[in-house]
Amino acid sequence: MKYETVIGLEVHAQLQTRTKIFCGCATTFGEEPNSQTCQVCIGMPGVLPVLNKKAVEYTVKTGIATHCTITPSSRFARKNYFYPDLPKGYQISQYELPLCEHGHVEIVVDGKVKRIGITRIHLEEDAGKNLHLAESGASLVDLNRAGTPLMEIVSEPDIRSPEEASEYLKKLRSILRYIEVSDADMEKGNFRCDANVSIRPVGSKEFGTRSEIKNVNSFKFVQRALEYEIKRQAQILDEGGRVVQETRLFDSTKGVTFSMRSKEEAHDYRYFPEPDLVPVMISKNTVEDIRRTIPELPDAKRERFVNDYGIPEYDADMATQSRAMADYFEEAVKRAGQPKVVSNWMMGELMRLLNADAKEIEDSPIKPDRLAGMIKMINDGVISTKIAKTVFEEMYKTGKDAGTVVQEQGLVQVSDTGEIEKIIDEVIQANPGQAADYKAGKEKLFGFFVGQVMKASKGKANPDLVNALLKKKLNE
Repeated sequence: MKYETVIGLEVHAQLQTRTKIFCGCATTFGEEPNSQTCQVCIGMPGVLPVLNKKAVEYTVKTGIATHCTITPSSRFARKNYFYPDLPKGYQISQYELPLCEHGHVEIVVDGKVKRIGITRIHLEEDAGKNLHLAESGASLVDLNRAGTPLMEIVSEPDIRSPEEASEYLKKLRSILRYIEVSDADMEKGNFRCDANVSIRPVGSKEFGTRSEIKNVNSFKFVQRALEYEIKRQAQILDEGGRVVQETRLFDSTKGVTFSMRSKEEAHDYRYFPEPDLVPVMISKNTVEDIRRTIPELPDAKRERFVNDYGIPEYDADMATQSRAMADYFEEAVKRAGQPKVVSNWMMGELMRLLNADAKEIEDSPIKPDRLAGMIKMINDGVISTKIAKTVFEEMYKTGKDAGTVVQEQGLVQVSDTGEIEKIIDEVIQANPGQAADYKAGKEKLFGFFVGQVMKASKGKANPDLVNALLKKKLNE
C-alpha cells in the first residue's frame, strides 16, 4: 500500500430521556411536526434553560463504560452558527470542559484486538429538522427534535480502515444499548456519524488534509463512504493535486461523496461559555453511584461465555452483540443445556428468519423456552434435526410450541426398528444394481441408500437407526 488511512469518528447518540435537555418537552419520535416544542426549545427571547439531570447521568455512565476520566467540573458553551433548524442562532454544547475524556473501546478485526481511543464525550442539544419539498421547492422546519439531548463521542484518529470504522461503531452502539442510555436506532436518526478521513504516505508521521463526511446513518454506508473517499484522495495525490479540507456528504445511491462546504474550525463557531448555565459539578460519590448501575458489558460477557459455556469465540462474539441477544442465549441454555447447540440454532435459523423480517431478537416469535423445548425433543429422539428445521420455521410463523407443531403435522420421528427395516428392504429391492456395486466395494454408495431411506420415510426415520440397520442389511 502506498498510503496509510487515518480515520477519526464523531458519533452523535440521542439519549433515551423522556424530556429534552433544557426544557420539559417530550422526545417521542414521529409526532406531528412542531407539536413537542415550547418557548425554550424554539428560542424565544428571555427564556432560561434548565439542565436535565438524567442526561448528565447517562453521559457519565457512558464515560465510565468506555473507560473515560469523568471531569469533576465541566461547563457548557455556545456554538454559534446560523441555520434554519437552529432557532436560537447558536447551539448549547460543550467545548473546553467536556464531561468525559481520555477513554477507549476495544474492537476485534481479523481476529486481532485493537484499542481505539476516545478523546472526549460531551453533552449538547440537537437541532431541528429541515424538510425539503421537491414539488413546490419550499423548505419546512420541524423543531420537535430541537433540544433533544445528544452525546457526542469523539474518537482519536486511531482507525486505519473502513472495516475498523464499522466495527468501532458496532461496538459503541452495543455498549450504549447494554447500559440503556440510548436505543442507538439509526433509522430514527438516534445514532449518527461524522467521519474525518485523510491519507498519508506509509511511514509518514504527519497527518494529511482531512475531509469530513457528515451524517452517515448506517454501518454499511459509513464503510462505503470511507472506501470511496480514500480512493478519491489517493487519486488526487497520485495526479499531483492537493486535497482540500472540506465537509462532504455521501450519496448512498451513487456510492460517492460530494462537496457540501469548506470545513469549519473551532474559531469559526466563536465558542464562549454559556452564561445561562452554571458549571456542572460531578462528585466522586456520584460517579461511584452511577458505576454501580452498569451491567456486565459486552467484552466481559463475551469472555465469560467462552470460559463458562465452552463455545467458540466467534459464537460468543455473536451472542453478545446485544444485551437482549445475550439474555436470550443464557435463558435458552439454562433450560436446554448444550450451549453450542443453542448457539447454532440462534446464529443460524433464528437470525436468518429475524433478518428476513428486519426484526430484533426482542421481537422473536420463538422465545428461549420454546427453543429449549424443541432442542429437548431432538435429544429425546422425538424429532430429527432435519425435521426440527421444518418445525422451527412453523414455530416462527405461528408462535406455537414445538410439541403442538409436531402433533398437528404428524412429524414424530420414526424409531420403530421393524418399520425402518421394512423401508430399507423396499429401497434395496428397488435399487439392486447399486446394492451389488456397494457389496463389490463402492462404499460411497452408502450415502445414496441413506438418502433414499430418508426420502421414503419423508425425513421421519431416526438417522442413527437408519445408518445402523442399513449397514447391517447391505452387508448381509
